[in-house]
Amino acid sequence: MSGLELTLFYLLAAVMGVVICRSLKLPPMLGYLAVGVVIGPNALALAQNANSVRHLGEFGVVFLMFVIGLEFNLSKLRAMRRHVFGLGLLQVTLTMLLVVGGSLLLTAMAPRWWNLSWQASLALSGAVAMSSTALVVKLLVERLELETEHGRRVMGVLLFQDLAVVPLLVVIPALGSPPEQLFGALALAFVKAAVLVGLLLTGGQKVMRWWLTLVARRKSEELFVLNLLLVTLALAWLTELAGLSLALGAFIAGMLISETEYKHQVETDIRPFHDVLLGLFFISIGMMLDWREVAENWPLVLVLLAVPVVIKLVLITALARLTGATDGVALRTGLYLAQAGEFGFVLLSLAQDSRLVPPSLLNPVLAAMVLSMLATPFIIMYTNFIVMKLVSSDWMQQSLQMTSIARKAIATDKHVIICGYGRCGQNLARMLDNEGIPYIALDLDPDRVRQAAAAGNSVVFGDAVRLPSLMAAGLARASAVVVTYLDTPSALKVLGNVREHAPAVPVIVRTVDDHDLEALQAAGATEVVPEAIEGSLMLASHALALVGVPMRRVIRVVQEQRDARYNLLRGYFHGADDMGEHEVDQERLATVNLPQGTRLAGKMLDALALHAMGVRVLSLRRAQGQTVVLAEDSTLEGGDTLVLSGRPAGLALAEEKLLK
Repeated sequence: MSGLELTLFYLLAAVMGVVICRSLKLPPMLGYLAVGVVIGPNALALAQNANSVRHLGEFGVVFLMFVIGLEFNLSKLRAMRRHVFGLGLLQVTLTMLLVVGGSLLLTAMAPRWWNLSWQASLALSGAVAMSSTALVVKLLVERLELETEHGRRVMGVLLFQDLAVVPLLVVIPALGSPPEQLFGALALAFVKAAVLVGLLLTGGQKVMRWWLTLVARRKSEELFVLNLLLVTLALAWLTELAGLSLALGAFIAGMLISETEYKHQVETDIRPFHDVLLGLFFISIGMMLDWREVAENWPLVLVLLAVPVVIKLVLITALARLTGATDGVALRTGLYLAQAGEFGFVLLSLAQDSRLVPPSLLNPVLAAMVLSMLATPFIIMYTNFIVMKLVSSDWMQQSLQMTSIARKAIATDKHVIICGYGRCGQNLARMLDNEGIPYIALDLDPDRVRQAAAAGNSVVFGDAVRLPSLMAAGLARASAVVVTYLDTPSALKVLGNVREHAPAVPVIVRTVDDHDLEALQAAGATEVVPEAIEGSLMLASHALALVGVPMRRVIRVVQEQRDARYNLLRGYFHGADDMGEHEVDQERLATVNLPQGTRLAGKMLDALALHAMGVRVLSLRRAQGQTVVLAEDSTLEGGDTLVLSGRPAGLALAEEKLLK
């Protein structure tokens, strides 16, 4: 194949692998690995030259380490130091010690089956100690578990593993030196790394900020992206020139840029290169796998799959328990981190380049790592079931949690359930308190819950996404549910639970902008409040007032804009205390509930000609609770609830026509 044909072939294979994995709801990384295995020289042999893609794949590792360096954040480390330098440090250190000790013991006892030097065992232990950051973080985000007790511990361990890769990138190439030169090579590698990193970090940040500012002033996106590639690859080349790894230089480049104001722009610009090249790296890893050797040595593959997973599971669970986690949280942490990871492949590839791992062992180890990653989504999917079966105290703890929520909500009726007790949730709670409206808030931050509850707020620890938490909070008796945090997938799950189990309860959702408006409305949201629109309205009102527009006119203009955006704010519902002399003929809202046997069932809204009475239909909700997107052909059904806007006389005529 020519170079162009080969590139097109790799891209086609990568696209097919990712499409298949997406359809099966598996991470794309597994698709890249599977594609590499299938097209590699050891399977269909569609791509005979694995080195051609491997050279491109090395750039994927470079950009992976660059992104890790870019995300290196001292404040994040400081905030999570107990999990990072406690649980994370213990996990990596003890895993490596156990693997090295076990490998040397096997070498002494069964040299025919297992024969590794301590250098090879150390390199292998580094690969085994790693877990998949990309895979686990994605699953944590999808399952809305980042802020849970086990989620924070998992993130702390993954963060330390990312940091632990850096010294391993220095050590592993040096381990390949001849025995008589080994310690000298290790010492020299550490000295080189210390000098290079010291020079770059002491003066590098100022130089990097100056250079990026100089480039940014040219106001050329192409020039900025080219500069990023130049800086990343140049520092990678510099560390390789010093006898260290390419990835170390890329990590340093990311760290230097992370301290500048251009960090977020760089993350956006570099992401396409990172994702594509990293995909090629995983294809090259898959191409290394010889399925024939795996088939011949399948008992060894199963042992290499089971033993590291079990060791990491037991070790992490025990360490999490010793560092203060409950049994259930500790087991969940272990289950999430038991698999191999992408950095394991990086370190294994580096060990192969240094001729540390014999070819006869490389394929079984590689196959075991791939299988452990394939099993991870399924293990995590059934984590709750596993924990419930094995840890009785976790079931009891969850029951106590539901009981505490129910105890708090048992005396409330017609209350508001607040999902999330951050700044927005707390402001809402204060306003409800001022109006004498009961509420109960659910939040997953134990510190916030403890402090707010001690201050007398009606807040409990609970996951609003889970149906048992909502039911314990009195969903069936609630007058409204408010989702106060900015997370559309979570809001959709809340809406699904409310629609299924309490369809008549209205739900208000907070979002960043209008991007997910239709999806949220289709899921049953009564109203969606985008921050971007509210922020722009407040900005406009202050600007108008400051340039001399009368305040009465400012309020009217802003209200008109809100009327155009929010159905339920077009006018307001009047009560007995609103019947002042000047309020008699003002536009207002009215709610009309159609009886089940209404004669209007099946008729279109437009056919009623309510507009002729000066009345608009602002909202239409079915008896089951879902909100109908209003259109010309919208039809009525028995049990519908209509929100009308108009003057009193018109509303009276419309109500008479609807209920006649």
